[in-house]
Amino acid sequence: MKPLHIHNARLIDPAADLDAGGGLILGEDGRILDRGPHLREAGSGPEGAALRDAGGHALAPGLVDLRVYVGEPGARHKESYRSVGEAAAAGGITTLVVQPDTDPPLDDPALVAFVRRRAAEVCKVRAHPMAAMTKGRAGREMAEYKFLLDAGAVALTDGDRQIADPVVLRRCLQYARSVGALTVHHIQDAALSAQGCATESLFAGKLGLPEVPAAAEVVALERDLRLVELTGARYHAGQISTAAALEALRRAREKGLPVSASASAHHYSLNEFDIGDFRSFCKVSPPLREEADRAALEEAVAEGLIDALTSSHRPQDEESKRLPFAQAATGSVGLETSLAAALNLHHKGMIGLPALWRMLAQRPAELLGFETGRLTPGAPGDLILVDLGAPWIVDRKVLRSKSKNSAFHERRMQGLVKATWVGGALVFER
Repeated sequence: MKPLHIHNARLIDPAADLDAGGGLILGEDGRILDRGPHLREAGSGPEGAALRDAGGHALAPGLVDLRVYVGEPGARHKESYRSVGEAAAAGGITTLVVQPDTDPPLDDPALVAFVRRRAAEVCKVRAHPMAAMTKGRAGREMAEYKFLLDAGAVALTDGDRQIADPVVLRRCLQYARSVGALTVHHIQDAALSAQGCATESLFAGKLGLPEVPAAAEVVALERDLRLVELTGARYHAGQISTAAALEALRRAREKGLPVSASASAHHYSLNEFDIGDFRSFCKVSPPLREEADRAALEEAVAEGLIDALTSSHRPQDEESKRLPFAQAATGSVGLETSLAAALNLHHKGMIGLPALWRMLAQRPAELLGFETGRLTPGAPGDLILVDLGAPWIVDRKVLRSKSKNSAFHERRMQGLVKATWVGGALVFER
């Protein structure tokens, strides 16, 4: 692979707080050789390099998504590593961090090793598994963390299940700290949120839907933060969606606790009214919140309180979604809509592109020790070329995921990926 000179680009590098015209050189080894304004013109790169005109579009690091569900093993009809790679590449996501919510769950080193091999064989983008924090994700007995990490797990989580027993969670956090692992936890109190499917509000009451109080989130988070203070473990709130939980996060940061948090595109873009006439594609966990919570989350993203923005991609088949709202499966696909949802914050004037990419790429990579998420010379050539202003309407039927349960179906978006490179290799071109 000879060097590639991408010229006439708008460079977005969160690590250097860069938003400027320029160009970039990809080396034969698939890593970034150089980037900057001095490479803007076609003849300014190394002799013999292949040329690509970026057309003035944004050239930025590929996204790192910390919350992705894949159906292998156990539910390939919902999503396979081949299909998830296609969807991720089209959405500008070059690194997937895969949840352990499979059948069987990823609580065994052999299963972690299987996922790594399978992804390496067929997935167009990088895919790294998280391993289960407890055996069977049952919340009762710790999994064998050292063996799971040695097999290739990048963090520990029980996915969308809370470890309800504080004694068990304390032991998990202590063990995780001893092996240097990041723990990711679902902050929904299991008892308060049991059987609920919509956020507790007048609107949910009118629809007659079982309700989940917003307090279920802050109760869970406050308990976890106390245990983090007790153990000193590195802790990440998997999805934060309420104003009260944001305030708890802020206080923990002010105390210097080693905590971080993600927000999903659904929760900073949509609110409870989007479930409308019982749209089951908008049934997610935690449920879509009231507008005041959504706006608070949006402000927290703009402020930088949130570390990572995720797609929270959870594919479900038609049969499990085409049911009464309370009985329908939870989740929405999001790999191809996540970037456009985030760019809406920029189009509204709330945040600059380097700061936005810090949450989309740089900070998630840093949390897990990845080299990606920046345009620094020497970094892997995981890049995306984005037409920031391209308008489009989401049509779930043409999404590349095997499942089509998009909460953003028929929503107007702005911003499309034109090309994606992983390790210097072109894996998608629109």
